[in-house]
Amino acid sequence: MTEERNKLKTNLSEMTEERNGLKTNLTEMTEENNNLQSLLEQKTTCPDGWTKLCSSCYFLSTESGSWTTGREDCRTRGADLVVIHSSEEQIFLSAFTNTKTWIGLNDRDREETWKWVDGTPLTVTNWAETQPDNGDGYIKVGEEDCVQLLDGHSSEWNDVSCAAPLPWICEKPAQP
Repeated sequence: MTEERNKLKTNLSEMTEERNGLKTNLTEMTEENNNLQSLLEQKTTCPDGWTKLCSSCYFLSTESGSWTTGREDCRTRGADLVVIHSSEEQIFLSAFTNTKTWIGLNDRDREETWKWVDGTPLTVTNWAETQPDNGDGYIKVGEEDCVQLLDGHSSEWNDVSCAAPLPWICEKPAQP
């Protein structure tokens, strides 16, 4: 019994040592990955008039128009309406604009099925209280199938008529 216990202790000791080695390797690889990401971000740029965050460039329009007008303008710039995939990006956009703006989220295809313009599913949300409400049943308001970033520190989201005249935010990848 003692011999078996000693073998188990030896195995445990070896496994602990191996685990510690793997932890060290993981830490080193994570650090190297972060360094490479940082170098990549330093090597990419945005056109004049655009602002960079990580590997994306953002443009805030100076004119207002419908959601469709905003999207068409973004596309002529080689971009699309902004897609928000992280809280970091949401915080950045809160500081980027101090006015209500179009973002690339809508439920035009199917009510209450929100989709980004790039086809990705809605994973990060920042809806204002009681939103989305599709106009809350008011006939004057009509369907609210497009999303605006509200002004203010939190830049919460609100569904609104796609015809409302608002400025928009375009997003495209930064270029090497």
